[in-house]
Amino acid sequence: MTTGPLTEAVLEFPDNRLLIELCGEYDRNLTDIEARTGVQILRRGNQLAIHGVPEAQAEATEVLRSLYDRLEQGREVSHSDIDREFRMSEEPGPDSQMEMSIGEKVEIKTRKKLIEPRTDAQKTYVKSLFEKELAFGIGPAGTGKTYLAVAVGVNMLITGAVDKIILSRPAVEAGEKLGYLPGDMKDKVDPYMQPLYDALNDFVPGKQLAKMMEEKTIEIAPLAFMRGRTLSNAFVVLDEAQNATSMQMKMFLTRLGEGSRMVITGDRTQIDLPRGMPSGLADAERLLDRIPEISFNYFTAKDVVRHPLVAAIIEAYEEDAKS
Repeated sequence: MTTGPLTEAVLEFPDNRLLIELCGEYDRNLTDIEARTGVQILRRGNQLAIHGVPEAQAEATEVLRSLYDRLEQGREVSHSDIDREFRMSEEPGPDSQMEMSIGEKVEIKTRKKLIEPRTDAQKTYVKSLFEKELAFGIGPAGTGKTYLAVAVGVNMLITGAVDKIILSRPAVEAGEKLGYLPGDMKDKVDPYMQPLYDALNDFVPGKQLAKMMEEKTIEIAPLAFMRGRTLSNAFVVLDEAQNATSMQMKMFLTRLGEGSRMVITGDRTQIDLPRGMPSGLADAERLLDRIPEISFNYFTAKDVVRHPLVAAIIEAYEEDAKS
């Protein structure tokens, strides 16, 4: 840690209610910031006094102001938001500049709650889902690729932009041996589709979701079931696309019909295909990146919105891959 003379910086916050939220229960947010920077933060009425060396003071000040701005916009502050602010301040670059250029509020309205992308990459991704007929979301686990895509799909369904939602995944672990699993076909494939059900349950009330699925307004199906279909006026998501073969990817992409939107999500570091079999996601990137009507959106560990340890784990594996 940088050493130097200890000084005091005072920040004033006009809304005392928001200041309470900024500090967190039992001042845990302040404690977190103190631990990360080595400063001491004291609350005095509607002010925070920050004691420490100038460099650490400046870092703590920047994070506190960013979090307060977030609260002023009606957004919440969680431990993962604090972690993200520190990661963004540590790694300035093109992404942080993009955050400034697209600083306007981006929200997704669903039946159960309002969803807001938290990072610059997520904002850009959500905008592309609304604006492009075909978009890719590529990056590590926990970055919201699938969650945000399903949220946009629900929004477009309830606003009448599409007539149905179709969510798909390759059931790659089962290969061609689904018949060996117990139960009917739904029972056999549901374990591989569960993350998609989880996302839908966050956005649509249970009874409505059951009715929509019964009426096929919302459909969840393995990738193999997409063959031969033309998907018109639908919002279509292919999740875990790194586990689609090249032929499956081509088959899926060519299902796109009139009035439809298609989203492909995947993580290039988690390919479960047999050794030597190329990933359809990698092929799609190579072949389609020159088509301007298709949007490619990339995420890094900075965009992880799960537990902060997830970002640290991803970064550790990325560093190991480089060495």
